[in-house]
Amino acid sequence: MPTTLITGASSGLGAEMARQLAAKGEDLALCARRTDRLEELRAEILAAHPGRRVAVRALDVNDHDQVFEVVRGFRADLGSLDRVVVNAGLGKGAPLGTGGFAANKETATTNFVSALAQCEAAMEVFRDQRAGHLVVVSSMSAMRGMPKTLTTYAASKAGIAHLAEGLRTELYGTELGRTVQVTVLYPGYIASEMNEKVAQRTPLMAPTDKGVRAMVAAIEKRVDSACVPRLPWAPLSVLMKHAPLPVLKRLI
Repeated sequence: MPTTLITGASSGLGAEMARQLAAKGEDLALCARRTDRLEELRAEILAAHPGRRVAVRALDVNDHDQVFEVVRGFRADLGSLDRVVVNAGLGKGAPLGTGGFAANKETATTNFVSALAQCEAAMEVFRDQRAGHLVVVSSMSAMRGMPKTLTTYAASKAGIAHLAEGLRTELYGTELGRTVQVTVLYPGYIASEMNEKVAQRTPLMAPTDKGVRAMVAAIEKRVDSACVPRLPWAPLSVLMKHAPLPVLKRLI
């Protein structure tokens, strides 16, 4: 069975992704800081799908040495890693210059530098295996610079998307590029712990299971990139990228 490693798998999108991939026959390597949640998720998945293999390990993605140790450890435990989903992220933020540098720095570190570490660790395995699928979870906010509390978050998500796209460009036309694929997902509003407050302010919020179903479908197709769910986010992505600033400010 294919084996997928998911970071930030203890709750929200990561946990639901694990449930849906297990239902489709995949083995799992799940990591996050909250190992109690991981063990509960593991028990839930094995109860529903007794034939699955589900390995769990503690991981703080901001401990970059640990990122490499955990990815290598999962590969040793499971024999190979077919896919790595760089999902762990943080949504803290404050308008620039308002005393929120600590929160902005934490978000930038988690969402970009620590995501870089995860990509490095995954590609180390894939280059050695000569095969694999790297999935990076970005955000619709990466389509354009965002204001106020989203400024750093959006920039960090744009950064990791560009990192993945740069890797895809490197692999294009090479022998390795035929067996290693790179997918960037741009989720819109999907219900999770990270955006509970946003759910109260927008009618565009998708339920967790529906939103993740769109993510899993894009992952299985190994697309280069996808706005998920496609509606309304694929059409909105064009508007977000090209709208004049006065129009964009009214939208967000």
